[in-house]
Amino acid sequence: MDLKNLSDTRLRGNAAGFGALHRQVPLSSLSNQCDFGNENLELVQDVAALNFPKAVILGNHDSWSTQQFSSNYALDNIMISNSAHLFLFRKKDRVQLQLECLGQEHVGYKRLDFPLLKLSIVGGRPFSCGGQQIFRKRLLSARYGIQDMEGSAKRIYEAALGTPEDHLVILLAHNGPTGLGSELNDICGKDWVFGGGDHGDPDLAQAISHLKETTNVSFPLVVFGHMHKELAHGNGRRKMIVVGTDNIIYLNGAIVPRVKRSTNETSLQASNSDGTYRAFTLVEILNGQVNKISESWVSVVGNETTLEEEHILFKSNGQSSR
Repeated sequence: MDLKNLSDTRLRGNAAGFGALHRQVPLSSLSNQCDFGNENLELVQDVAALNFPKAVILGNHDSWSTQQFSSNYALDNIMISNSAHLFLFRKKDRVQLQLECLGQEHVGYKRLDFPLLKLSIVGGRPFSCGGQQIFRKRLLSARYGIQDMEGSAKRIYEAALGTPEDHLVILLAHNGPTGLGSELNDICGKDWVFGGGDHGDPDLAQAISHLKETTNVSFPLVVFGHMHKELAHGNGRRKMIVVGTDNIIYLNGAIVPRVKRSTNETSLQASNSDGTYRAFTLVEILNGQVNKISESWVSVVGNETTLEEEHILFKSNGQSSR
């Protein structure tokens, strides 16, 4: 089984690359721990239309402008007919529209089972921005009843309960957990402030700890994004994979920019998919175990695709290369 991991897609037209990779490397499943963009509904629609199994969790940029869901009585326009009837035209916010578009494939605080693949995806907290504070608390409260980190950790934990015993479980979040290092180049390290710091999600860390202590749920892989590979201020590159002492693999898929011109000079700023390189993180699973993880760059020219580069991040001997 091959799982493609993608984060921080941002630009319209990136969905064309998903299909391109599917032609080049047939995928069993897609995980996307976005930012799609600043509430980029059009790109979400493109991804939702892709015809293979997938799981998605929205990130902080997917709720960039919307701080609370539109009221049932929010007015877009008012029309008066015959001076007797008032018609209210309600306009949904773009977060709600994204969630409706993704439907069951949005895994925030829930589990999505793929019986044919014997795979279950358990989602973390949507809209995460990392760190100790909950981002978009009013959205989380209105839709999920979340008021604090403890309640969020409980929801993630509960989502994993009842997973079929023969399923491989992958935790999918927008940002990674705390406890993976505080240097600026660590997988969730703060690279924008002097001295670094741990910018992981404490609720995700708490849920993982609780699952390990109180259940038999086995999850060899925790997948996330948000923390870009290229560090701020030209400080180099981030560690994108960590293998814990318990052999859980923590994988960051935030390669930004992930679409470049074929000349490799500048990142793509148009929706044309011709003549581009596109980055994906591929996870190969054999017999219920993670066998290989690689960062792959695929050339897309029209309908032609070629695997140009493959950088091995992990092999089943347990050694990570980054």
